[in-house]
Amino acid sequence: MDSKRAMPSLTIGAIGVVFGDIGTSPLYALREIFNGHHPIPVTPGNILGILSLVLWAIMVLVTLKYVLILMRADNRGEGGSLALLSLVVTHARSARLAWVVSMLGIFAAALFFGDSMITPAISVLSAVEGIGIVAPGLEAWVVPVTVLILTVLFAIQRRGTGVVGLFFGPVMVVWFAVLGALGMVEIVRYPEILAALSPLHAVAFVVDHPALAFLALGAVVLAVTGGEALYTDMGHFGPAPIRLGWFGFVLPALVVNYFGQGALLLHEPAAIESPFYHLGPSWAMIPLLVLATLATVIASQAVISGAFSVARQAVQMGLLPRMLIVHTSGHEQGQIYVPFTNWTLYLAVVALVVGFQNSSNLAAAYGIAVTGTMLIDTVLLGFVMVLIWRWRPLLAGLCAGTLLLVDLAFFSANAIKIPQGGWFPIAMALVSFTVLTTWRQGRRLVQQEIAAQGLPLNAFIDMVGEVHRVQGTAVFMTSTKDGVPAALLHNLKHNQVLHERVALVTVETADTPHVSELDRIYLHRIRNGFMRVIVRYGFMEDPDIPSALKHCSRFGESFEMMETTFFVSRETVIPRLNRRLFSNWRARLFAFMSKNATSATDFFRIPNNRVVELGTQLVI
Repeated sequence: MDSKRAMPSLTIGAIGVVFGDIGTSPLYALREIFNGHHPIPVTPGNILGILSLVLWAIMVLVTLKYVLILMRADNRGEGGSLALLSLVVTHARSARLAWVVSMLGIFAAALFFGDSMITPAISVLSAVEGIGIVAPGLEAWVVPVTVLILTVLFAIQRRGTGVVGLFFGPVMVVWFAVLGALGMVEIVRYPEILAALSPLHAVAFVVDHPALAFLALGAVVLAVTGGEALYTDMGHFGPAPIRLGWFGFVLPALVVNYFGQGALLLHEPAAIESPFYHLGPSWAMIPLLVLATLATVIASQAVISGAFSVARQAVQMGLLPRMLIVHTSGHEQGQIYVPFTNWTLYLAVVALVVGFQNSSNLAAAYGIAVTGTMLIDTVLLGFVMVLIWRWRPLLAGLCAGTLLLVDLAFFSANAIKIPQGGWFPIAMALVSFTVLTTWRQGRRLVQQEIAAQGLPLNAFIDMVGEVHRVQGTAVFMTSTKDGVPAALLHNLKHNQVLHERVALVTVETADTPHVSELDRIYLHRIRNGFMRVIVRYGFMEDPDIPSALKHCSRFGESFEMMETTFFVSRETVIPRLNRRLFSNWRARLFAFMSKNATSATDFFRIPNNRVVELGTQLVI
């Protein structure tokens, strides 16, 4: 009963967050198809063919692939490329397969960062360009106003989006209702446009104009950008509210609006300069401009929040160094703010707006990252079908192969736009991929170096039998479950004493988004006051060591903060030419990231007045 009562609010919340990106595509999708860098002639046959392509692209790529199939491949309720990566890796039957899947998942996450830079830029810019329709003399203000709106949007991130988020759902409900109403008026006037519901028009267009159809796919994809967000944001709302919102409200509104724009173009080809804004009556231009701007700001907010979430997952999964993660709400776990990610995105978004000047130019850069992500998702889905769902290889190959052909067609059509701007998201994705893999490989080498320098714990305990023990508890944070932490060796060397209780604490990240409180702590008493504690967190959780140690009471051990001293090792990485990191510059990049990572004290929420930090040098 409770879940049924919560369904309406969850559905409205999903409409406000999940569908923002795909919901603002009507602002520019058809305009770019008929009036973009590769314009399609505005003829009745082409309009029907293009509309049919748009409709069936939405049905195949969004409805079939993401809503009906991929949303079943959740990792304990969570979605997204990194969650899918963790899910498949745990079922991989060989190390080689696990490596391939890992690289695919990491590159998909890298593509998301490239996409998250373009989405706010093109969304807000396309809405503000309505100023040129309302008052052509003010076109020069489009870029400055866009930059101002984006600056305010990124500046308020540190205050949290909980309060603003209350308005997301209602505003987007109004937005989709207006989309449907505007489209329906034109459909009623020109019902012949409904012939485009038949896929035969899409087939005829492709057969009659194969070259034009291929070029058109590069812009048709604009109608499905944001479809991957349905899977990525699944953990926030669950699949049922997203499916209900999609089938019951969002999908009909989008289709009706696209068909309304097509009906308008059938009888007013000149409206191609901005078919969305020309759908509305002249008296509604300013309210429509304001509503469109609000909708694009909400769509941008959803992408920014998604970037924060992916950054946190990457940190937890060992793909990025520790960084400051601020919780902006005491009630909602997902309300976080990552300063580094926020301002990196801001600088990239503003550079895009100033550099490309209008949404048409940005449209050339848009799509390559989205289609790349969709392509990788399909490959990972194929592994899920075989390894987890236990489908027969023939059935899995037929299903995944068909979706893969569709993805390849869209990706190829977007690849020709690389010289026109598509290079930007590819470049950003390659930079992100390099950073993610460098940190991942560097941490592996650091672990190997620590293990090589380490001393077996039992041998160490035998050696320190006569060392003076002082009252209290010492907690040594260590990244490995074997051997003696460097901080413990340094403390003994310099202070010549040991505490009466010594806890060696290691934090592990599970392959699941969350870990139950019963599985949070593993405690093993060794001897002579030594114990090893393993603290486990999911990749969607933030570590809090003092809070976690309270669970040790189940094992008869308690940690009073005023009687506990935390010892943390600050590793200084010395780079050297190392083939395992492929090149010297990657070793230097890893050393730079390691030096600028957030301290373990802050990241693990350890009280500053209870910490002793000891340095150690590692050559990799």
